[in-house]
Amino acid sequence: MTDQIKLESGTTLPKDHERATLLGRIWLPSVEGPAVVALRDGQVWDVTKTFPTVRDVCEQANPAAALAAARGEVCGTVEEILRNTPPAQRNVKAPWFIAPLDLQAIKAAGVTFAISMLERVIEERARGNPDAAAEIRAEITGIVGNELHKLKPGSPEAQRLKAHLIERGAWSQYLEVGIGPDAEIFSKAPPMAAVGTGADAGLHRMSSWNNPEPEVVVVVSSAGKIVGATLGNDVNLRDVEGRSALLLSKAKDNNASCAIGPFIRLFDQGFSLDDVRRMEVTLVVEGSDGFRMKGLSNLAMISRDPEDLVTQMIGRHHQYPDGAVLFLGTLFAPVEDRDAPGKGFTHKIDDIVTVATPQLGALVNRMRYSDECPPWDFGAGHLMRNLARRGVLS
Repeated sequence: MTDQIKLESGTTLPKDHERATLLGRIWLPSVEGPAVVALRDGQVWDVTKTFPTVRDVCEQANPAAALAAARGEVCGTVEEILRNTPPAQRNVKAPWFIAPLDLQAIKAAGVTFAISMLERVIEERARGNPDAAAEIRAEITGIVGNELHKLKPGSPEAQRLKAHLIERGAWSQYLEVGIGPDAEIFSKAPPMAAVGTGADAGLHRMSSWNNPEPEVVVVVSSAGKIVGATLGNDVNLRDVEGRSALLLSKAKDNNASCAIGPFIRLFDQGFSLDDVRRMEVTLVVEGSDGFRMKGLSNLAMISRDPEDLVTQMIGRHHQYPDGAVLFLGTLFAPVEDRDAPGKGFTHKIDDIVTVATPQLGALVNRMRYSDECPPWDFGAGHLMRNLARRGVLS
């Protein structure tokens, strides 16, 4: 097993990439800044002069048609730039892919699947102690059963279950957002802070119980319209959040702890929100110790529809003038023992994590400590000054 990432178009791109409208970003060393790109026929086209930001593409009435019509310059082939993307293989004088979004708010929905909900309850009851998790998991499952995915959040049936759990002394704030009327929507990372495919993803050193969360990420315009989708890894520190839900930001928002990519697939005649609703997202974790874990998250099992989640995120009560992206949550909950019986799963440094689905491609990252990942040093202010210097703002 190697701890080095190799990216190839055959495994990174959607299976039907020839007919997909793919939007991304690259880092252009020649201008010391990012470029908005369209992937066409195996080539990467810089369309920054037409659309200075990804946000500008997503604000169009028909983003897919607008991107298809945008003129630009070829920066290289998809294969060339993918090969140059992982830091270990990178020629810093040539372009590489970065996270495919810029000014959008980065939001996440939590506890949107039954198994995920139960795992959050377990984290809370275990107080961040993985040794207690197996016993508590059996206790909670005995009370609520395995059919929670059929329960509609906020329904009369959900309210009756809530009353029953309160009587049993098993109610939890996670069950509240899992089956109650209000979804959990939180900020995963600041705009511009996400890392893309091939990059190192960050774990805080304080954590000894953590896991990847493979998710579909929908892309939303400022008007609340879902215009496309991509993949994400909502890196989670289970022990930190388990100590207290008030530590959510410390558990979720650390340097390089938000991975998104490889590209945004815009909705067009061949790809829609219904395709997202049917997606199966796979996860593979490969360790340099020979450990290998596979997982699956099926969007058909989600308790809250993506449109409902977006409506709870954006509207009359909260606006995002630059749009937003929203992690939809995950069905996957890693309980497989890695080091010893009853210890469950936790990451080790240099784990290679692959989140994939045929319609969106594959997002691949290597796990490192967050303070060892490249620091986030290019924000919205840097972007605006860079674009102004390049003369592409109007």
